[in-house]
Parts: sequence; C-alpha cells; structure tokens
Amino acid sequence: MKSQRKLWRMWKIVSLAVSIVLRTYWYELRGKSDTEKDRLWEKIGKEFKQTLFELNGVLIKVGQLMSIREDVMPKSFVDQIKDLVDHVPPSPWEDIEKVLESEWKSPVSMKLLSLDREAVASASIGEVYKARLTDGTQVAVKVQRPEIPVLVKTDFRSLAIILRFVRHFAPIPKGLINFKMLYKELKQVIEQELDFYKEMNTAIAFKERFKDHPGVKVPDVYPDLCTDKVLVMEWVEGVRLNDTSEIARFELEGEKLGKRLFRLFLPQWLEAGTFHADPHAGNILIQPDGTFVLLDFGMVGEISKRDSVYFQQLLEGILLKDYRKAAEALAQLGFLLPKASLQSIEQLLEEFVSIDMEQFKQMDLIAVKKEMNEMMKSLPVQVPTRFIFLGRSFATIEGLSYTLCPGKETLDIMKPAFLDWVKNSDRNKWDLLLKWIASQPLFQGIHRFRKLIDVPNRMIQQRDEHHINVFQFRLYENHKKHALTLFIIGTFGIFFGYHFESEVLWQGSAALSGIGLLGYSVTGLKQKRWLNTVKNR
Repeated sequence: MKSQRKLWRMWKIVSLAVSIVLRTYWYELRGKSDTEKDRLWEKIGKEFKQTLFELNGVLIKVGQLMSIREDVMPKSFVDQIKDLVDHVPPSPWEDIEKVLESEWKSPVSMKLLSLDREAVASASIGEVYKARLTDGTQVAVKVQRPEIPVLVKTDFRSLAIILRFVRHFAPIPKGLINFKMLYKELKQVIEQELDFYKEMNTAIAFKERFKDHPGVKVPDVYPDLCTDKVLVMEWVEGVRLNDTSEIARFELEGEKLGKRLFRLFLPQWLEAGTFHADPHAGNILIQPDGTFVLLDFGMVGEISKRDSVYFQQLLEGILLKDYRKAAEALAQLGFLLPKASLQSIEQLLEEFVSIDMEQFKQMDLIAVKKEMNEMMKSLPVQVPTRFIFLGRSFATIEGLSYTLCPGKETLDIMKPAFLDWVKNSDRNKWDLLLKWIASQPLFQGIHRFRKLIDVPNRMIQQRDEHHINVFQFRLYENHKKHALTLFIIGTFGIFFGYHFESEVLWQGSAALSGIGLLGYSVTGLKQKRWLNTVKNR
C-alpha cells in the first residue's frame, strides 16, 4: 500500500512537470504572444499550487523556495505561488506520540508533566505543541511529521527526474541555468530544515549573540530533550509583529519599532555570520514592553568571512565606479555561471548605476521591470540561494517596517541603523562611508553628466544585442521543435506500420524518425556552441 502511494505521488509530480513542458512547447510552436504565454504560466502556477496543497509534505517547502527564484522562473508563475504558505492539517495524535516515545526512548509522561494534544501550529515539516516540563516550566514542543522522511526521498527523486527532463527538453535557455546547482541548493536547504539539531544549535548561537542586546529575547532551548526530530524550547508569550491594534494597545510607537527592527537585522546582513532568513510576522513577536522575541531558526542563511570581504569589494566597486572590480566580486560570490563574460556584467552594472533616478521614476515601471527581467534572464547569472535568502530577509523586514510605520520611506527608517552600525564598527567601514560620500553627485557631477550622455546609446546597443540573442535562441528552438515533431510522427508511423503489417510504412517512418532525431541532436549541438559563444562574448 505504501509503495503504491509513493508511485502515485511520484506519478502526480512527474506528470504535472511533463504536462507543463509540453504545453509551453506547444505555445512556442504555435507562435503565441507574450501575453498569451503569461496567461498560460498563470494557469500553470494555479495548478502547481493546487497540486502542492493536495500532496502536502516537503513539496510545500519546495514551492516556497521556488517562489523566491524569479531570476529563473516566469513572473506570472511566481505571482501565483509567492504567497504559498503551509496549510497542512495536523497529524493524528497517536502518530506524534510514537515519534516522541521513539526519540526519547521512554513514555512521554516520563519527560513531561503535561502535553496538549491539539497542535498550536501545523506546517509542512513540523507541528508545535504546548507542554509543561516536570518542574512546571511551560515549553513549546516541535515534532517532525512522521511521514516526512519517506516523503523527502520520494519527492527529491521526482524532482531529480523533473530537472533532468527540463534540462534537456524545456524551451528555456538551458545553457544559462545551472540545473544541478538549483537541485543541490533546494535539497541542501530542505535537509537543513529537517535536522532539528541544527535548528537547536542555531537558536543557542542566536541567544548567545543577542544576550547583551537590549529589547531582544531568544527562547531558551532544552538540549536534553532535543533530537533531530524533536525540538523543545521555552514558551514565550507575545503578539505577532503585524498586529497593529495590539501594538497600539501596548502604547508602542510604530516608527521607533521599525528603526529598532533594522538595528536588529542590519548587522546580520552586513557582517560575517548567520542571519535569520525567514523573519515573517509569526516568527517575530512583540511583548508589551517592546521586547522583540525571535522564533523559528529552521531557515537561516550564512555570510562567510570570505563573502563579507567580496560584498565590501562589490560595494566599493559600485561606489567608486570601478565596474570591473564589482563584476569580479560578483564572480567570486558565485553569481555568475561558469565561463560567463565579465565584460557584459561590467557593462550592465555601469548602465544600471548611471541611470538618473528622477527620470527612472517617470518611466513606465512595469515595462522597465519586465525589460530588465528579460535582460537578466539572457545573461549568465544565477543568484545563489544563500543570497536569495538575504534578499528575502531584507524584503520581509522592509514589509514589516512599512506595516509598523506606513507612509515612511524605508531609507529614512533604515538610515539611523546604518549610521549606528558604521559608528560602532572598525575604521574600514568609516573609509567605506567616506568613499561613498566622495562618489555622490556633489563631488562627481561632471563625471556623472558625461556618463548620462552615453547611457541612451549603450542601452539601445545592449537592447538590440539582447533582441538578436532572443531571436537566435528562438530560431534554434523552432528547428528543434520541428525535428522533435518529425521524430514523434515517425515513431507513431513505426507503431502503425507494425500494427497493420505495412513494411513500406514502418520503414519510411523509421527513416523519418531517424532524420528528426539527427536534426534535433545536430541543432542542439549548434545551440550549445552558440550559447558558449554568447557567454564568452
């Protein structure tokens, strides 16, 4: 029975992926417009989301990670899944009790004075229960879902098949997306969340990090009761950070909370170490005295010392208009795919930084964003997951800041936190600040004016190159589609020739099928060589 469920689950996942690829190919073959393709991806996004909710388990987490990869996924698809959250019913209590007893090697009553049988939170990977220790201390017990280990193996096996299929047959610029890296990152992030020991150690590290930070609380952890499938932490009361009515009842000022929030997270983003990658409103509680309570350390990112050095080089390169240095820093940080052209990245950085922001505000932002997304997808760039999480962490805090103090500019709220960070840091950061001041328009007016004069011509040139590349790529894809169509028709012809015992039919179909397969292979090889030429240009 279990094996049948696994096969059904794998079939459901793989058949959806094959259906998506065939439909996108069909739209390409019929020459559908971009608007029609957007509607198709919107429909696919809805189907994908519905399938995830039906299958539950670790796939919900895969969907959440895909929703923050707009650099490799169509926007209309991402829009449908970006609000994807866990909507998973709790497991039967008997199954949860078996997990606890298996992990603790004893009855639950030997470890806990009491345990509520109704989950206070239920997500795709774990469920949280309220309990009391034998000394009466109130705790939160997070238990991994019993079926998760089996589902993980099945789902990742399915995902590997899908990505292998997409890599060879999907009508997307395969040479510019590292599917092996994408799979590795997805697997690594989810496996990290499955190990509650890692979450325990991260919580302990965060508690030590903020022990002297006023107004911040990280719940205590009880290591003796923690395993790789069970996590026991202090129960802490508080309200969600987006509960503005309760915050008003506490007589707390939203703008001050917003500034304190950035003071809490800015060092996590700018310095080497671990940062909270999922700081949504449910994971940051606020207490009546204004204390922030940080929860759920299952999803974290890390900025290594090496990354922090190259981040500083990237920032310095942009501030001092040394775009070669900035492009090299991006390469060292892993943003560029192998054999990527530093020159194209250098030009893109120069054009982006040279844009007059006042003129930019008057543009059709939707059209500009779409154009930039298309240009980015044409470049050999893929944002590493650890930096996607960094961007997600910032965007989440920015959203919470807007909720706390609507109408205020993010930069105005963040500026005091940035100045505090500089003031309390070493000399290198002061040097960086001085370099930034020296690069402002007051000191760089003439240089900026000269650059702006050249911007339109450079943008037109790069846009033309982009359109030529898109046309050439579609030309190769059309040739491959025609060859694939010949192969499919020939394959059906062989089948019917055998069925009706027509030697002429099956031999002719075999020849047609062979021509189609040869054409597909030769065109694919030419396309691969062309993509390498584009990347090295």
